[in-house]
Amino acid sequence: MKADIQERAARIKLLLMDCDGVLTDGRIWLFADGEEQKGFHTRDGLGIDLLHRAGLRSGIISGRTSRAVETRARGLGMSFVVQGHENKVQAFADVLAKAGVVNAEVAFIGDDLNDIPLMTQSGLGVAVADAALETREHAHYVTKAPGGFGAVREVIELILKSQGRWDDLIKSFFNAD
Repeated sequence: MKADIQERAARIKLLLMDCDGVLTDGRIWLFADGEEQKGFHTRDGLGIDLLHRAGLRSGIISGRTSRAVETRARGLGMSFVVQGHENKVQAFADVLAKAGVVNAEVAFIGDDLNDIPLMTQSGLGVAVADAALETREHAHYVTKAPGGFGAVREVIELILKSQGRWDDLIKSFFNAD
């Protein structure tokens, strides 16, 4: 891995992401009553828990609105959940102000064209493996895992390992005491 990526990851205090195509595989199942269903990967969830245990915060900025996203984000203890914002750039600026962090201290994970402005403003702009070509071209880092299949966990491991926190955080999983 490039030293530049590790240096960027070492500065991160806040991990933000799009939801559809990042925390999910991008597919949305719509039911006749208007409800929708999404699938989330449990390894991403445990990764977010580890991120929080390390004292870092997380959040979602999504142009769409979904009760499933709200439920998952709250269940994971995410600090920031912004949905239904067509102007994601303004939502991003608002979240950074509320979080008290600067751009260099933020990682943003995206998968499509409307995520590029947030990725390029972030200290660590990440595209998932199956992101749109242009999105991958604007990323500092492209995950090996596709969206919805552990890409968020991969980024969290990168951040926590770059900060020297990963080994201490996972020790509890190896002790059966």
